[in-house]
Amino acid sequence: MQEEMEMKSGSAVRSGPVRSGNGGYESVTVREKQQLERYLNFFSSVAFSACLLATWESAGGSLQAGLYNGGPAAIVYGIILSTLGNLAIACSLAELASLHPTAGAQYHWSYFLAPRGRRFISFFQGWVTVFSWAALVCIAPYFIGTQIQGLVVLAYPEYELVRWRSTLLMWAVAIIPVGINIFARRILGAIEVAAGIMHVVFLPVTIAVLVILAPRNPNEYVWETFVGGLSGWENFGAVFSVGLLGVITPLAGVDGVIHMAEEVKNAKVVVPRSMIYGTLINGVMAFGYLIAVLYCMGDYVEALTSATGYPIITIVYQATGSKPATYVLMALGMLPGWIALFNGLASVTRLTWAFARDNGLPFSDFFARVDPTYKIPLRALFLVASCIFALSFIVIGSTAAFNAILSLSTLGLYISYLIPLVLLVVKRLTAPQDIPQGTFSLGKLGLPMNLVAILFATYFAIFLPFPSTLPVTAENMNYAGPVLGFVMLFACGDWIVRGRHKWEGPTMRPYDRTE
Repeated sequence: MQEEMEMKSGSAVRSGPVRSGNGGYESVTVREKQQLERYLNFFSSVAFSACLLATWESAGGSLQAGLYNGGPAAIVYGIILSTLGNLAIACSLAELASLHPTAGAQYHWSYFLAPRGRRFISFFQGWVTVFSWAALVCIAPYFIGTQIQGLVVLAYPEYELVRWRSTLLMWAVAIIPVGINIFARRILGAIEVAAGIMHVVFLPVTIAVLVILAPRNPNEYVWETFVGGLSGWENFGAVFSVGLLGVITPLAGVDGVIHMAEEVKNAKVVVPRSMIYGTLINGVMAFGYLIAVLYCMGDYVEALTSATGYPIITIVYQATGSKPATYVLMALGMLPGWIALFNGLASVTRLTWAFARDNGLPFSDFFARVDPTYKIPLRALFLVASCIFALSFIVIGSTAAFNAILSLSTLGLYISYLIPLVLLVVKRLTAPQDIPQGTFSLGKLGLPMNLVAILFATYFAIFLPFPSTLPVTAENMNYAGPVLGFVMLFACGDWIVRGRHKWEGPTMRPYDRTE
């Protein structure tokens, strides 16, 4: 007889073996009850994935990284490289998502793929993934809040950029998405479809205005102009790689829709496709947007040294010659980016809840509860929202330090992809018969695609912590590496003190055909 018990979150589970048809999965804990309501269909799921990345919108906000290190040619070829790399990662993770789509995602897969030490590996993976996503959802409030300040500078050149105002604007940007996630959860699917339409429609409108009004740069300027030496980096490869931050960050987060899997209908089929379609759509759109911006940009130095803090604001103003037109075009990018925060909050909330459900967090009993009225992990949402508000105070002390947090989110995410992908390759080479077949399979391309994904993720992870400027000072230092190192040490310490006693691995449950 299998022993049944009542979990802290109110769902019945029983301990016992669950095996795939070919014996791939070993002993796990089976969750008997679906806790979250499935309300997202295929279209809303694809829209969720596409809007969550908000790639072309955030590519405009992060344009300075590429202009400072590499210039137009580095941006163009960098977004191509970033799209191909992230598409390889999305395809590889999609195979795993089709086997078991779950809010915990990476730490679930690492547990089942690890040949040994699976409890520690999955626990460590969970901490890195949760922290990276908590930092990632700070990007939208920061970009939008500081871009609002930049537009104020454009309107009133005498206005002084003050850091504490950026913090207040971050709060203002984040409050409504938090409220929507609490009180309007049922219409989130409709919001995603509407946001997906805006995400797609606003792009050609923005490009058309720029192309019609702006003078055109020659082809050589866009495709062959490489700018080096501005930042102190001299080596061609180093300049290009360091400048990739501006095109890597907008495509980071390909796993976002996976964490909503327990609220997606027919998740084993829908989630893998949504990941791939969302990544492909965003990569193509970002490429088109950046090409248009580079063809239409005016004075390079004026854009790079813009008093607004954002080259894209100056580029749009140079192109249109009109401040009202600049406000409108910037709003067309900021609005979908803001709605992407709705998605990001929902995704990281489910991830945090899943980790707490499995006793990964301190005070897991408290954070694992699903609110019976709102039918969401309300306490996990408040925890994530608290992280946004807490991290926003860093802006007051140092913008460079906060930028490191943003770099940290991207770096941490690629490391979170690397762990299960490396374990998957090891499994393919040592025991391929133990890998179950899901609804999505790369077939014979599986191993080559996994290796390409690992290559890209490793390359991105190596250069993301690099400082953008030489010589390195306390002000321009990229603190992403040290901060992530601290998070990893904290995860190891938590394992020694608490995790090894509490963490038994992720909980799972069998899926019905209708799910």
